[in-house]
Amino acid sequence: MSRGIDHIVHVVRDLDAARVLYERLGFRAGAENAHPWGTRNRLVQFEGCYIELLAISDPDLMPRVPPGTYSFGNFNREFLESCGEGLSFLVLQSRDAGADKKAFDEAGFGGFGLMNFSRKAVLPDLTETEVSFSLAFARDPASPHAGFFTCQHGTPERIWFPELQRHANNADGIVAAVFVADNPTDHHIFFEAFTGARDIRATSLGLMVETPQGDILIYDRRGFYDVFGVEGPADRGARLGAMIVHVPDLVAVRKRLKAKGMRPRDIHGRLVVGPRETAGAVIAFESA
Repeated sequence: MSRGIDHIVHVVRDLDAARVLYERLGFRAGAENAHPWGTRNRLVQFEGCYIELLAISDPDLMPRVPPGTYSFGNFNREFLESCGEGLSFLVLQSRDAGADKKAFDEAGFGGFGLMNFSRKAVLPDLTETEVSFSLAFARDPASPHAGFFTCQHGTPERIWFPELQRHANNADGIVAAVFVADNPTDHHIFFEAFTGARDIRATSLGLMVETPQGDILIYDRRGFYDVFGVEGPADRGARLGAMIVHVPDLVAVRKRLKAKGMRPRDIHGRLVVGPRETAGAVIAFESA
């Protein structure tokens, strides 16, 4: 069974500025949380998936790690240094992180230990609790600046709250995570192993993976430009360049964006913003 989208990581230099940006876009960003390895985040939550706004808060807590260990904090710190702000990780849902790790290892895209951790979280009523996760990392050797892991929520009842899923733009989910690559087919085997899908389809733009929670699209550079009206991030291998979010009313979203001083592009029935004004991420809204 294929794995659906759990969340997309948008790494930024200033978490407060990112919160303001996403509020201008019409999203509600949750309370600030701290990780034990020196990053902080805010979640933009939908039913079953979310966008994680992430910033480096204490690089001294990110020691160099030995081989066989994956450092989420270091990856994002190095991403900021090498690529600037943008979309750094695609995270898929997990029912069994241990089984995911085994599958990634056997496919030749793993080799990393499970990452089990907990952190404090602030509930909607502003009380504190603790949440836990188990992560299984995968690596596409051809894509040095694209991060991948699956996330098994140990305390889902302390993460998902309907009141945090109500946004001013009425967005209700992630439609797709969109990668750009010189040759999308070069990454077919990796995405097959990472997603667990067996029906990756070739399209005129690249590759398409349908999952239980959103699609994963790997476009060539011409396809990415045709869809979003901007060049995708230049890099070796595949890079996560855009996300598509569903809203029920594009007219209302267009009105809001313009009122907030943004200039959305109308392309193929979508509204597209970024990456310059959206901290390195292309964000598209669609209502289809």
